[in-house]
Amino acid sequence: MCSTRRCSHSMHGHSYKAELILQAHALDQGQMVYDFGLLKMGVRDLIDAFDHAVAIWNGDDPAYVAACQTFSERWIMLPVSPSAEQFSRLFFCLVDRLLRQMEMVNGEAEVELYSVIVHETETGYAQCFRDDIDNPKMGEIDLEKIFFSEAITSVWSDPQLFEKIKRGVRLKNPSAI
Repeated sequence: MCSTRRCSHSMHGHSYKAELILQAHALDQGQMVYDFGLLKMGVRDLIDAFDHAVAIWNGDDPAYVAACQTFSERWIMLPVSPSAEQFSRLFFCLVDRLLRQMEMVNGEAEVELYSVIVHETETGYAQCFRDDIDNPKMGEIDLEKIFFSEAITSVWSDPQLFEKIKRGVRLKNPSAI
């Protein structure tokens, strides 16, 4: 529950900016940790899914949830409240899984997500680190309890991307195709 009346009784949204910080202990053949062009492939679809979408917490009032799904074709059902703090954790989970499953083709080694920063305003942001993901005091992020509407997944370069991520399917690097 939000702590202010405005937050808890009104539909509202923010224009978020997300920063992904990667780390590795070696550089690839192009002398980079990871080619940003490759990062944009599946990651862009996952992050862009939230653009002009209603993020719904599955703990909200069922009538509210139903109304959101009825009146917005772009919606995402989440197992946590849609706050900057939870978005940073959620994006960390999604991108981390994607990176771990991505076929590396340019000599990338031990590339991993170090942190995610989600800016709600110019001066207000939340940052997530690996230790925050499984912290029970922050709420469980169970990928099986996340649902993207068909209006979102149908425009992805791979409409089955999220299902593949959940199942642990090895993802082909688009530059290798």
